[in-house]
Amino acid sequence: MSKKRVLLLSEGFGSGHTQAAHALSEGLKHINPEISTKVLELGSFLNPVMAPIIINAYRKTVSKQPKVVGMMYRSNYRKPTNRITKNALYRLFYTQTAKVVAKLNPQVIICTHPVPGMMIGKLKEDGLKTPLLTVITDYDAHGSWVNDEVSQYLVSSDVVKDRLIEKGTRRDRVSVTGIPIHPKFWKSSPKEELRAKFNLKDMPTVLIMGGGWGILHEDSVLSYMTKWRESTQLIYCVGSNNDMKEKLDADPLFKHPNIHVIGFTQHINELMEVSDLLVTKPGGMTCTEGLSKALPMLFYEPIPGQEEENCEYFINMGFGEMLSSTDTVDRWFKIIHDRTKISEVREQLVHTRNTHYDPLHCVKAVLKFL
Repeated sequence: MSKKRVLLLSEGFGSGHTQAAHALSEGLKHINPEISTKVLELGSFLNPVMAPIIINAYRKTVSKQPKVVGMMYRSNYRKPTNRITKNALYRLFYTQTAKVVAKLNPQVIICTHPVPGMMIGKLKEDGLKTPLLTVITDYDAHGSWVNDEVSQYLVSSDVVKDRLIEKGTRRDRVSVTGIPIHPKFWKSSPKEELRAKFNLKDMPTVLIMGGGWGILHEDSVLSYMTKWRESTQLIYCVGSNNDMKEKLDADPLFKHPNIHVIGFTQHINELMEVSDLLVTKPGGMTCTEGLSKALPMLFYEPIPGQEEENCEYFINMGFGEMLSSTDTVDRWFKIIHDRTKISEVREQLVHTRNTHYDPLHCVKAVLKFL
């Protein structure tokens, strides 16, 4: 019997989209090793010269002019992508995308970004019979995700489902599955072993993350946390932001045995496992990973648009709050030093997580199409 083939298509505009594709790919193979998956960032694959230039320009806009990103997000929020933009994308990618699909011949195509979804939607308009699943990787539903050719939307929450329905999507085509996370987040490991692995102490621990691109703001609040370094273990994860890592490594404030500054790592699941509090940019994937570990979260500098919606969702869920001042830092750091209090907080978050999220749900929803 030949393997079932699943094609997962993403784009590199923020790491969360591709992370979700890889997470779902690994989840499918974990449940059924007979499934063959292929993950592609479609634009980069089809046009490896231009795509990095476009993505880098977007990245700079996000970091330098976030308000512009917010304006762009809101200006097209309610409606699907306009025809002029679609036609331009079709001219660039349509024929090449058709060739890729024909060569790989998948039983299911899953898109974790709107752009490849548009391409596959057009192919389906022209006769492609392969089911198209769309995984929305945030806790909001922008109009660009809306596509009449989608067989099934797999979304993070009831809020997103309702917003898609408001935009004209049929109710039976939207399943609330949660955002997929890598199988390594599905299980826990003994904390003693993990602390030894990373040379960490058994003490209140805070994980500070800068988002998939490692963008950390230079606000004094993150530096203020070092005030607690004698009694609190601080792990600053700056991702791919090498300049920021060099800056923190050279700063006397961060030279302390209880402060760890790390770059890109594949072990976020384990670092979350040994942490008591997560301070993060509110990307959909990172927040969902924090949810899976029942971690209280403090959010800083959300990108206007989807990250603001992510913040609102998790704050309403009781999973965290905005990092608005040094008072917020002091209050939460005091909580994690109170063993009784933090145990109560984590117990409530475990209950909320178990009520709202099952990491296998998204994988099982895909298996129905194979």
